[in-house]
Amino acid sequence: MLDWYKRGTRVERMTFWGCFAGWGLDALDVQMFTLAIPAIVAAFGIDHTQAGAISAVTLVSSALGGWLAGALSDRLGRVRTLQITILWFSAFTFICAFAQTFPQLLAFKALQGFGFGGEWAAGAVLMAETISPENRGKAMGAVQSAWAVGWGAAVLLYAVAFSWLPMATAWRVMFGVGLLPAILVLYVRRNLREPARFSTPEKQTQTPILLQVAEVFRPQVLKTTLIGMLLGTGAHGGYYAIMTWLPTFLSKERHLSVLNTGAYLAVVIIAFWCGCMASAYLLDRIGRRRNIALFALCCIVTVLSYVMLPLSNLQMLVLGFPLGFFSAGIPASLGALFNELYPAQMRGTGVGFCYNFGRIASAGFPVLVGYMSHSMSLGAAIGIDAGVAYGIAMVSVLLLPETRGKRLRPTTAEKSAIPTNGADLALKSARSQR
Repeated sequence: MLDWYKRGTRVERMTFWGCFAGWGLDALDVQMFTLAIPAIVAAFGIDHTQAGAISAVTLVSSALGGWLAGALSDRLGRVRTLQITILWFSAFTFICAFAQTFPQLLAFKALQGFGFGGEWAAGAVLMAETISPENRGKAMGAVQSAWAVGWGAAVLLYAVAFSWLPMATAWRVMFGVGLLPAILVLYVRRNLREPARFSTPEKQTQTPILLQVAEVFRPQVLKTTLIGMLLGTGAHGGYYAIMTWLPTFLSKERHLSVLNTGAYLAVVIIAFWCGCMASAYLLDRIGRRRNIALFALCCIVTVLSYVMLPLSNLQMLVLGFPLGFFSAGIPASLGALFNELYPAQMRGTGVGFCYNFGRIASAGFPVLVGYMSHSMSLGAAIGIDAGVAYGIAMVSVLLLPETRGKRLRPTTAEKSAIPTNGADLALKSARSQR
């Protein structure tokens, strides 16, 4: 599994760790909110629907940020865009700690989302264009496992903060720690380089951003974009329906304490990491389509069992492992698949659009869970929403072509720069000696 890392170049390894750290710190900042929902509800006197609205607004803004960052990465470069987005989401996570009203927190979380969505879009394309085709699935799946690392760090921070500090202070301290990812920019500036495939043709740099995003609806890629939008919706909808409300489900319906909630989440998080690594292996073994469809089917069965069956606490602890394991497989696959569906000159735009459209469309799922919980149990609401979402993901991925092992196409500018015969090579050599 790790042979690709040993055989990789220094640039590949440095890029892997830069993106791994970025994605892990993204998870730290984002998962802090899901853990702090009960404290935020108490602090501002809001209900579950309003708490779900914060998550929804963050998802929508992260999608818009992903669209913008994807287009900017095609224009400014992958590495530069990555630096901008890391600084952005770090700063606004920190500012969330000082929110005094519900509308203020809503606005700060929305601004945080712009950077969060943009970081993934820039980092995913950077990874895809740096790693060799035969190892792309393994490397990008392994990068996705950083989410489990950041999530685990958030749970540890949650356990410490809420065990030692008053609830009204603890959630603010958690958001204050969110400034730490800004340090990662120093590593990115020193060690990461633009892929050789990246170029900024003069015509492209003059294209307005909105028109550049609209390129994903060109006839040549329209079908891919429409199906990719559905896949992103199902993948994100299922994940956020579960993970936004899981801590609240454990504490309010299962009546677990802070430390016990952390123990149950620890099982899910460790399983999530294992699921990412398994998906990374299967991506290059059985292909992108089969892998996503398999994990989506398993997600439906597992989440319905977890939240709807009359399980004991011990049984829930055991079932938490497959819940986390299977929920990891789809997000670990999307980066490789979406990058392989688009040509280089619009790759960042296409990847950012499909992945982040799913965030916009899925923003309704956490809100719907909160709304449905007024007329049914929270567990039932989570199960119904997640089951529908994963069903959408399973059907849509089967409509896409298999892209395993595909070489990413160079831009038009790069094609024209490649000598086509011996005479061209000789001419190029002669010119370089002058």
